[in-house]
Amino acid sequence: MDGVGYSGYTVTPYYDSMLVKYTARAATFPETVARMRRALQECRIRGVNTNIPFLMNVLTHPEFESGIVTTGFIDKNPELKKVSGAQWSFASESQSSTKNTRKLENLLRYLANLSVNGHPAELGADVTKIDPNRKRVGIKIPKLETPPKEKEGRSHRQILLEDGPEGYAKYVREHKGLLLMDTTWRDAHQSLLATRMRTEELVNCAEYTNEALAKMFSLEMWGGATFDVAMRFLHECPWERLERLREKVPDVPFQMLLRGANAVGYTNYPDNVVYKFCDQAKKSGVDVFRVFDSLNYRDNLKLGVDAAGAAGGFVEGALSYTGDVSDPTKGKYDLEYYVSLARDLADMGVHSLAVKDMAGLLTPKAAELLVSAMRAECPDLPIHVHTHDTAGTGVA
Repeated sequence: MDGVGYSGYTVTPYYDSMLVKYTARAATFPETVARMRRALQECRIRGVNTNIPFLMNVLTHPEFESGIVTTGFIDKNPELKKVSGAQWSFASESQSSTKNTRKLENLLRYLANLSVNGHPAELGADVTKIDPNRKRVGIKIPKLETPPKEKEGRSHRQILLEDGPEGYAKYVREHKGLLLMDTTWRDAHQSLLATRMRTEELVNCAEYTNEALAKMFSLEMWGGATFDVAMRFLHECPWERLERLREKVPDVPFQMLLRGANAVGYTNYPDNVVYKFCDQAKKSGVDVFRVFDSLNYRDNLKLGVDAAGAAGGFVEGALSYTGDVSDPTKGKYDLEYYVSLARDLADMGVHSLAVKDMAGLLTPKAAELLVSAMRAECPDLPIHVHTHDTAGTGVA
């Protein structure tokens, strides 16, 4: 077992989505599968949804048990994803008392949903009397005591709009000092608050954000999971969020995270859909498109890069980082792997490069090696490092 989870661990509201990782070993593959099944059956995690039922479906599938599967295994067997009312019993007879705990958890979930979203219309509530933006008790919205500061020269967004993506890239490359990207409105609450910040809460602080972050390279506030969660859980329009915030923040370039051919969804979309999406995103206020693919698959990256570029956006090509480039024995994901990817992204026409360390694996030593090698290969492109402080090395 590896990860942040341990026996008796309390899952806080700020939990990392990967609580624990299991690795099973045995003399034969069937024995290994059996050990993994038992480990998952004996795992007890309450209060948050887990992927254990899905993993159990995979581990008991005849094709998987045979030891011969391909990367299309899940696509060919969509029933693996059907985990509602899963047949697996995770509790022994002596643990049947956990049913009472689950009842309490279900009640707490209902009350929490009620306090946030109000009485559901499907249970008879009059939707005409529901205020979607109820005032939060005890929250006082501050007011600017002084008028906004007089702008010194052009804002970063002005430079981007007037000089174009190439001009902004040149400005960033020649800038003496470090430029930062702020991810509070996208990655911060996606990682810490399950992406549950509402548009109204962001709008309330938008004017102050425009002043405080005036010198930022960009403000990442859209894309990733924000689009999906806004519609499915918050019942808000993500396009309206983008446009309202754009009005309040005129000086800082807005950035979005684009999943290549997946756009902001979880499947591959037709090329024309991705192109149209990027075009509309640019018109609604996105300036910088940070394009990545979780597997660094070139074709998916190229579609995202081309679509964002055709829309007139500043395109940042991201390298999804894993492994440890400072250890040459780690295998496939060595220094040459990432330098080659950076070279290919540069050939695609990106305006900057980003190291996307989504798992917090990048160490200071590895970062120095990787950025130095990328700089030698792509001397004219700005290089951006985005990390998570999972292992405590982010600031270092």
